[in-house]
Amino acid sequence: MAFSLNKVMLIGNMGKDAETRVTPSNLSVTSFSVATTNSYKGKDGNWVNDTNWHNIVSFNLSDYFKEVLKKGAKVYIEGRIQTRDYNDKEGNKRYITEIITDKIIPLDSRGESSSSSSSQKSEGESIAPEGDAEDLPF
Repeated sequence: MAFSLNKVMLIGNMGKDAETRVTPSNLSVTSFSVATTNSYKGKDGNWVNDTNWHNIVSFNLSDYFKEVLKKGAKVYIEGRIQTRDYNDKEGNKRYITEIITDKIIPLDSRGESSSSSSSQKSEGESIAPEGDAEDLPF
């Protein structure tokens, strides 16, 4: 068996409120977008912001996350990259790249302590540090 690694860690801002739907097999699927920005000095010496948008997909999130994942909120996302294809209305093959989450940590301090989620973790298991976002080492 060959060793491989598919791991993504993002800190960014929500582009829109999370949307949740339920599949016919009763699986809860929550999707949203997150923007990350890389800043660098251009050839002219001025700062340039390069923003990338990431499609995020989470399975079986708790109601808490559906409430805090709102447009503009800062979040930490950990997961894996997945690319899938589909046919559009005209029959053309299209591809979409998504981040399938393992962990979500809201980073905005709105009077609540930080929490995390994992679709593979058992109920009540917490891995997030206590305190404000300023206490995080990154």
